Amino acid sequence: MSSAIRIILVEPSHPGNIGAVARAMKTMGLSNLYLVNPVLFPHTNASARAAGADDILARAQVCTSLDQALTGCRFTVGTSARARRLSVPVAEPRECAARVQAESAYGEVAVLFGRERSGLTNAETDRCHLLVSIPTVADFASLNLGAAVQVLAYELALARRDDESTPPQQGVMQTAPAEDMRRFYEHLERVLVDLDFLDPERPKQLMRRLRRLFNRARPDDVELNILRGILTATERARANR
Repeated sequence: MSSAIRIILVEPSHPGNIGAVARAMKTMGLSNLYLVNPVLFPHTNASARAAGADDILARAQVCTSLDQALTGCRFTVGTSARARRLSVPVAEPRECAARVQAESAYGEVAVLFGRERSGLTNAETDRCHLLVSIPTVADFASLNLGAAVQVLAYELALARRDDESTPPQQGVMQTAPAEDMRRFYEHLERVLVDLDFLDPERPKQLMRRLRRLFNRARPDDVELNILRGILTATERARANR
């Protein structure tokens, strides 16, 4: 079982889908299931659809926020079936799986799946370093949640098999974990408001664009501490005027 990859379901509404996801995961060697505010869980329908993957359901972590589910993760992938105005880079499943496998050698990786009806919000995709889109026919692009997880889980299994005899890729970045990045963005926004650079009443797309910038840069722990230190020094200088 791959222990460095998390499958995160954001607000799943149907317990049967949770069970189908657990089954898809187990058949492909994935074991870490996180549920963010599931509507019904635990539930008999989840157990029925799991069809022998009850151990995955028993270990599932139920979280009250996406922040909680992402704690400790250093790379995040989001699934998306539609184009986004301020989109992060988009890959197809095979390319995405290879990237996830490489990143998982250096830390926790999360793969996010959104709500059955509406998917991930813009704010949730802003948390992602990469989006993955499963190609479908143009006039019927809707995939069941369990089927979508099965496709990605299969590609991840292939990537893991291909990578078993290969040393970890050079150049994969040791990035700061999600919870530290969240605190940095809160600190950055506070300073920008204090400097009158960001109008909290009319923020437009500034923070979203800054998130994209730092998601591309992927600062490590030391670099993030430097950035936080600059922000703190700015606050002190303002206070001493």
